[in-house]
Amino acid sequence: MRLHPDPIPITESDEEIAAAIAAVTPVPLLAAVAALTGDLSLLRDDLRPDVGSFDPDAGLGPDQIAAARALAAAALAAYRDAGSVAAPQPDPADLRRIIEFMAGGPISDDYVAVMTEELALDGADLRAPAWTAADVAPGRPFRVAIVGAGMSGIAVAHRLDQAGVDYVILEKNADVGGTWLENRYPGCRVDVPNHFYSYSFAQTPEWPQYYATQSSLLDYFRTCASELGVRDHVRFETEVLDATWDDTRGVWRIEVRGPDGTDTVESHALVSAVGQLNRPNLPDLPGIDDFAGEWFHSARWDPDVDLEGKRVAIIGTGASAAQFIPAVAERASELTVFQRTPPWLLDTPNYHDDLPDGMRWLLEHVPGFANWDRVYIFWRSHEVIVPMAEVDPEWDSTESVSMLNDIVRQLFTAYYDMQFEDPELRAKVLPHYPPFSKRFVRDNGIWARTFTRDNVTLDVSTIKEITETGVRTADGVDHDVDVIIYGTGFEASKFLTPMTVHGRGGVDLHEMWDGEARAYLGLTIPEFPNLFLMYGPNTNIVINGSIIYFSELEARYITECVHLLLYDGRTSLEVKRAVHDEYNVRVDEANRRMAWGAASVNTWYKNASGRITQNWPFSLLEFWQWTRKPDPADYVLR
Repeated sequence: MRLHPDPIPITESDEEIAAAIAAVTPVPLLAAVAALTGDLSLLRDDLRPDVGSFDPDAGLGPDQIAAARALAAAALAAYRDAGSVAAPQPDPADLRRIIEFMAGGPISDDYVAVMTEELALDGADLRAPAWTAADVAPGRPFRVAIVGAGMSGIAVAHRLDQAGVDYVILEKNADVGGTWLENRYPGCRVDVPNHFYSYSFAQTPEWPQYYATQSSLLDYFRTCASELGVRDHVRFETEVLDATWDDTRGVWRIEVRGPDGTDTVESHALVSAVGQLNRPNLPDLPGIDDFAGEWFHSARWDPDVDLEGKRVAIIGTGASAAQFIPAVAERASELTVFQRTPPWLLDTPNYHDDLPDGMRWLLEHVPGFANWDRVYIFWRSHEVIVPMAEVDPEWDSTESVSMLNDIVRQLFTAYYDMQFEDPELRAKVLPHYPPFSKRFVRDNGIWARTFTRDNVTLDVSTIKEITETGVRTADGVDHDVDVIIYGTGFEASKFLTPMTVHGRGGVDLHEMWDGEARAYLGLTIPEFPNLFLMYGPNTNIVINGSIIYFSELEARYITECVHLLLYDGRTSLEVKRAVHDEYNVRVDEANRRMAWGAASVNTWYKNASGRITQNWPFSLLEFWQWTRKPDPADYVLR
């Protein structure tokens, strides 16, 4: 997969151009062509989108869509006839005009700045550090250790590299990629459009699907690690066992275990980029080790287990299970799926589809189209959806949390009515908790097709225990099987485990948290100097946006914290306890006002005490505003 390949000049006929653009949504098409040609007359007021619409074409009618495509086709033909020479990049005023057209109307200066960063037109990397260690602190030794070479680790390593800061990545696996290396179950793919689930600073037009498969994503992150120079800094097959802050010397002493045994690595700052979804969660079921057949967790998929013609039990129907259950159903002679809580399905007809030829043509021939398509996805999945998850305290229902939320519930329910004709099956699969309380599952009809197969049974009985021969449910029925697959998620609330971390005075991080992981902005923790978390507590994206957006902003913030240390000649930076605590009070209060905090349904968003430790309850804009640059007043600098 190539990053930033040169566009191909247009040589196709008018008819071929028109046929190609018929495959794409007109809004980002018009924006991209206006930016490419400099012809802002394409952005007609009658073609402005309704970004609040669930319709992929943003509420535009057939006549409007036809008019938009005709305008774009004519402009691309003129661009071709002029030699496929792009106009100069839009000036700030014109860029704002194009952005606001795509946003459906005027937006704030900060929103324009966010979208300009996300666009990264012509390779502009507006989140790159504007300083280097050689300029700020020439000759000063300063090294950063990063734990994990997944998506977040690559992002922060790239920023540190741009700033000329020495760093090493400690990776327990034999390759980069993190979750996209470890999760290899059949059907594994991203559930965010992959044109958005990618770095703003490393765009590619070569995605093969709308929602990339595991292999495509692994290829992308491998490419990024190599082309950005990150791979050369990775110590592979090196697991961190313990990290301890040495206050006297101002360094982290990191005990690691690698191919040659244990070793100690020292660094002046430590970044955890281990993520939240990296340690499989096995259910606490009696007899789980007694099963005589073969069993495994989906995150540790065993390709040597032949499922062909076998009796298989799958426990769980969450996001991962929803992807591999259809694949297993095609191979097993009998498949029994044990469901505790049904997921809400989000109708996504193109979820498994390859990109159409016309979309590929645009990505290859229209410079900037990938960027505008990406930022259009960003905006449509932005704050528009958030009000639908907000709790109305006057709303009296256990199945929705507000009028808007109930409208979403009705729309989702209509999809179930259409997909599941059998009332008995529909009663099993239809959720009765508010939408957005749990992560929804994208579906293109495969869920219904799977559970109407003759060899598939959906069992909603409570599991009592695992026996030597299979699964025993609370109704006393023994389900004898050959293989058990656990699709039961991850230990998401156990941040930074299994490694131990000791801060100032030897304080143990896990003992201090006591199951209640908290951090300021999800990034820094009192009593733990120069420790930074990527994808830390309460930075999970629930319904809007891509986690890569958060990781990029976190990487910028961490890099600017290093700048603070180098610029002022400081040894350590530690968030003030009062700042940390006040922030977390606001986080908890805000999460209680969202569907995932108010609903009682079981979810990985909650820890053992019921507190939401994962989710970000504010707008994406606020995270951008709060992480643009660290405020020295928030920290103790020594």
